[in-house]
Amino acid sequence: MKIDAQLRVVVLLVCGIFLCDGCSSGPDDVPETGTVTGTVTLDGTPLAEALVIFQPESGRTSSGTTDATGKYELDYTSTLKGAKLGKHTVSITTFKAPEGNLETKEAQKEVPKEKVPAQYNKDTTLTAEVKAGENTIDFDLQSK
Repeated sequence: MKIDAQLRVVVLLVCGIFLCDGCSSGPDDVPETGTVTGTVTLDGTPLAEALVIFQPESGRTSSGTTDATGKYELDYTSTLKGAKLGKHTVSITTFKAPEGNLETKEAQKEVPKEKVPAQYNKDTTLTAEVKAGENTIDFDLQSK
């Protein structure tokens, strides 16, 4: 009886190890990436608080937000900087979803307006190529 209980514990431990190993996101799950930094300007002026999104032809997007000087750095995951290697469609937006109830006309007037033209976000024409290593990719956007 004692051996049977020990055998059950060993079998459960082995099964647990295989289950945990199968669920991990090890290095095989992450594609090769390159770091991506740059500056975004709108009509020659640094664009602060803009969301920069790199969408590869297949796979996970990378994103970063510009600081007060228009500089951004992409994150692939919460712990990995950069973007997947290859060609990307790029979107840049300053739109932020409003908080609260938008049922009144007053609340609707307070919705922040997008500063970046649609050709750079919802109808984007921007592309970029991410290569291994460090990439500096700047965007000089024009409002007209």
